[in-house]
Amino acid sequence: MGELQLIIIISILLLIAPFISNLLKLPIAVVEILMGSIIGSVGLVHDSHLFELLAEVGFLYLMFLAGMEVNLKELLKIDKKIFLLGGSFIFLLYILTILSTKFLGLSKIFIVILPMLSVGLIVSVQKEVGKTKWIEFAMTIGVLGELVSILVLTIISGVFTLGVGIELYKSIFTLFLLIGIFILGFYGLKTLFWWFPTIRHYMMPDDDKYNQDIRISFALFFLMIAVMLFLHLDVVLGAFVAGMFIKSFFEHNIELEHKLSPFGFGFLITIFFIHVGSTFNLKYLFNIEVLKITFIVISLMLAIRIISSLIFIKILSKKGILLFSLSLSMPLTLLIATATLAYQAKSIDLIHYNSFVLASILEVLISMIGIKLINKKN
Repeated sequence: MGELQLIIIISILLLIAPFISNLLKLPIAVVEILMGSIIGSVGLVHDSHLFELLAEVGFLYLMFLAGMEVNLKELLKIDKKIFLLGGSFIFLLYILTILSTKFLGLSKIFIVILPMLSVGLIVSVQKEVGKTKWIEFAMTIGVLGELVSILVLTIISGVFTLGVGIELYKSIFTLFLLIGIFILGFYGLKTLFWWFPTIRHYMMPDDDKYNQDIRISFALFFLMIAVMLFLHLDVVLGAFVAGMFIKSFFEHNIELEHKLSPFGFGFLITIFFIHVGSTFNLKYLFNIEVLKITFIVISLMLAIRIISSLIFIKILSKKGILLFSLSLSMPLTLLIATATLAYQAKSIDLIHYNSFVLASILEVLISMIGIKLINKKN
């Protein structure tokens, strides 16, 4: 009866989530996490291998779609000045994080979490505010930051799994060797498709009656995961890289992302967010320690971004800097993923885990509302 109950509950949540999101004017990911926390707090869900497996696949699929936001060929065309400023911004984030973490005597996990950047929810912001200078900067630098964050997450996963020692150093060496192979593969495929442009159309034809584009996408997705498992590296990087390669070499298929997204956001990714929410008990909303840590995470995350954003003072207005900072203060999935990895590895306790999940939700609410209010002002 337990499995049957779980299937029925998840089916209902999948159905009603969009309506609640529209009613409350909240991002659907936040709604799904909140619904998951409600059913988890009242005991309607239980430990289920199937639920956990689908949630994990959902997260990897989310990283795959996040990778599809990154066109490597377009990334290489970024103006050198913007690239250097973006790199300086990310560097400042980590420097300010290290200084504030040491000054406040916080756990080392904060050094990983606070500078994290993600473009996932920036896309939602762009749909609402349109194309502006600050949102274009946020997308470009968010992509650079997400690449760094995924790399850091992969290394940290190795630390949690292997500990600090010779095995970890071997894993990091393997990781950078693999990145080198990815880079060579990128330029190799770029040259191949330049000499033989018809290949990409043969692989993903315009008249695609066998859904070859979807087959190739899923094949690459699972193949990269298999490679990561074989090399004992975090599979998150594999899923992300698979998405980047699809976006970079098959950009002629403009419908592909629209074909792949519904399966994720309508099913697998929704289950991931519901599962995350189910691990957060609402009683922690009244826990002083959880609220204290949550406040510290949100405050520091906003502060270090605003201070680091001052590097763009000659390019963006004061209003633009504030909007830029808020738009990059929503690393929802990466923050939750890091917190989950740390908790599973027993590197943080339940108090910190719930604090990070709560902070990830509140950051989205604060940033979304802040952007709407500030953007309306002249």
